[in-house]
Amino acid sequence: MNASSCSLCKIWNSSIGKKYLVAITGLVLVLFLAGHLGGNLLIFVGKEEFDAYAKSLHELLHGAGVWIARAVLLSCLVIHVAATISLTRANRAASPKYGLTILAFVVYHLLHFTVRIDSHLAELAKTSPHAMVIAGFQNGVVVLFYVIAMTLLCSHLSHGVASIFQTVGLRSKKSAPLIDKLSKAYAWGIWAGFISIPTAIYFFQFGA
Repeated sequence: MNASSCSLCKIWNSSIGKKYLVAITGLVLVLFLAGHLGGNLLIFVGKEEFDAYAKSLHELLHGAGVWIARAVLLSCLVIHVAATISLTRANRAASPKYGLTILAFVVYHLLHFTVRIDSHLAELAKTSPHAMVIAGFQNGVVVLFYVIAMTLLCSHLSHGVASIFQTVGLRSKKSAPLIDKLSKAYAWGIWAGFISIPTAIYFFQFGA
């Protein structure tokens, strides 16, 4: 076993190490959610703008950029959930099932909109990602699953963002109230932004 492997083992076997892993991967995911939401909300701006945004992502680094980003994000998510579950079990805290639920949702979301196992969505994606998203949220079960998953995610974000500040030593008694408010505001903003898309499409026939 080389030195780097030993170092990784020490980090994983340490509760402090796992807390830092949770914080670092959590920060990556928090920043990604904000950026991803900003891009997704372009669907309300117009078809051309949304399709142009999707095209720019898929052409990044000659098509490799988006897959590199997905691999990094999925790795961060797996590490984040695994470390959180490990810490939760060690502390005998609440059940970590939310983490597995969110992980299952991400895998499903990738299959639904990225790998596009639905042949109809795959065909639409070739001409218009905007049309693909509109078609993808015509199914009530998909919309319900999406809303539930986002609600679980954002219920975690409401205290998870504050935990990042605490782990890296930026949370104090003086700053705690402000950090807690910012954390909750961020979670509510992410929740409202993400569920606005499927609910507008399904209930108000946006884009139909």
